[in-house]
Order: sequence, then C-alpha cells, then structure tokens
Amino acid sequence: MITELDRLARRQLNLATTHQLTRAGVAPGTRTGRARPGGPWQRLLPRVYLLQTGPPDPRQRALAAVLYAARPGTDPLSGATAALTGGAALALLGIRGAPPEPHHVLVRAPRRVAAVPGVHPRTTDRWPATLGVAGIPSARPVRAAADFAARTQDPDLVRSVLANVVQAGWCHPQDLHAELRAARTLTRPAARAAAAELVAGVRSIAEGHARDALARTDLPPPLWNARLYTPDGTFLASPDAYWPDEAVALEIDSAEYHYTRDTWHATLHRRLRLQSHGLLIAAATPSMIRTIPTAVTAAIKSLLTLATTRPTPPGIHVRGHAQLELPL
Repeated sequence: MITELDRLARRQLNLATTHQLTRAGVAPGTRTGRARPGGPWQRLLPRVYLLQTGPPDPRQRALAAVLYAARPGTDPLSGATAALTGGAALALLGIRGAPPEPHHVLVRAPRRVAAVPGVHPRTTDRWPATLGVAGIPSARPVRAAADFAARTQDPDLVRSVLANVVQAGWCHPQDLHAELRAARTLTRPAARAAAAELVAGVRSIAEGHARDALARTDLPPPLWNARLYTPDGTFLASPDAYWPDEAVALEIDSAEYHYTRDTWHATLHRRLRLQSHGLLIAAATPSMIRTIPTAVTAAIKSLLTLATTRPTPPGIHVRGHAQLELPL
C-alpha cells in the first residue's frame, strides 16, 4: 500500500519538510529518532529531511534549499513562494561555468527567511515567472542570469556565464539587458560590460577579450557572429568577427572544441569555404588573445590593409549584429 509519505518522497526526490511529515502522520518523536546518527533519515537543513541513508545528490541539495525557503503549508514545487535562482538554477540547465552552489533562493515578499550555510534566501517583490527544472522550481533563465550577475564578483565569470546563457538560446540579449536594467544591476561594471558585448553580438568570453583588444586600437569595429550568405542565399559561415567592407574575418579556435579529427576537419572545411569566396582569415586561440593581443590585432590590421589593394569579393550578404553602444 502506497502511503502519503511514499507519495511525498517520490514527488520530492526523497525530501520532506517538517510540516509535510507532520501532515503525513509522522510524529515528532519518530522524525527525531529516524534522523539520529545512523538512522534511516538525515536532517539536511532546518525543517528539511532527506528520507534515505546515502548522501544527497546535487538535485536533492538544490530542492532542499527551495523546501527550506518555501512557505509552510503551500506546495513548494509550485514555485509560488520560493524558487531557485542564480548560478545554481543555471547549472541545472547545463550552462557551462555556472556554479551549482551556493544555492540562491528567491522568496516572495514580504516573507523573510534566514540564511543558513549553503543557502542564501532573498526576499523580492519582483516575483519572476518560474519553471520546473529537473524537478526543482526555478526562476526563468533570464532572471537567474541577472541574479547571478548581481552576486558574482569575478568579471570574467560573469561575462562567460551570461554569454553561455545567450549562446545556448535560453534568452535574447535584449531581454537580458532589460532584466539587468530592471534589477538595477547595470550599475555593476562586469554586468554592464557583459550586456554591452552580448548586444553587440559577442557570444563567448574569448570574443569578449578580442573585443577588448580591438577597442584599444584604431581598427574599425567588426560585426560579431554575423551570418554570411552566398548570392543564392546559401549559408556560408558565421565567423566570430567580420569586417564586411574589407571581407576580413577573425576566427577564434579553441582546442576544447577540436579534440576529435572530425571537428578539426569541420573547422578547416569552414575556413576553406570562406577563403574560396575571397575572404581573408585571421585565426587565433583564446589564450593567444589573452596573452599576445597586440600580435592578433597586428595580424588583423595587416589583412585589413591588404584588403584595400584588392577588389571586395562580390555577393557576400551579411545578416548579424553591429557593434552598438549599449544605452545605460
């Protein structure tokens, strides 16, 4: 016979709150006894119990943080009174670089919840739309990304994670900019710089470093991640940076994506396609852009100068992002 406690454990990843256990008929003495050292349960957080002997996995830790912050007597999985946000919510979505801990949890105003080790509740009257990610109520990615940017001190990590959120298709750069503005997070230099790069078309931290390097020169600004098409409308490629008047492209090649022969061959094939249509290519790795940026920009400058002595290749149509100034 399936009991109320069984149904609760199945629905909540083997987790339950004190309020839920009481409602399921578990007496306080029974709860305390089962959670003693060596017992079948564990007390993960105040008012939150893990109904198993083994250690919790990352999903259980994340849900435990939400159960701790949710209003007692409400359905904690509804996302109506508490929701995971920040890096932990982004990590559940598989965003590269997003730290799964600590757990930042939004709490619907006016309720306030005390912080405990590993869990940082924050009361907000700007309640977000929520969704279930792997069974955990979470703020939507655009809000989670903005909350992450508001609480992270490492500017490179902010740039990288926000770029990965956009690159993965979870939100549009303009929507992220609007959320950062609504949260008043654009006053933070790292968030403001990351938002400017994303609106300009930058989609990775390596591209961000390249944009910084180019900004220190007198070179004309390129288009970032522009999509190039042949005259008959066939997609050609999307170089990291592209100077349309000179038909010069910058390709940033990371060894992380070239571990296999097939991926390396695909990169070379793309480059041959670009060159066969008359484009001049400057190639660099992310580490080269970080450590020898002047050498990279000097190579680009040489290609741009060379391009002035030849006819511009005909028929390349560009669709993509211009390097725009971000309004504050």
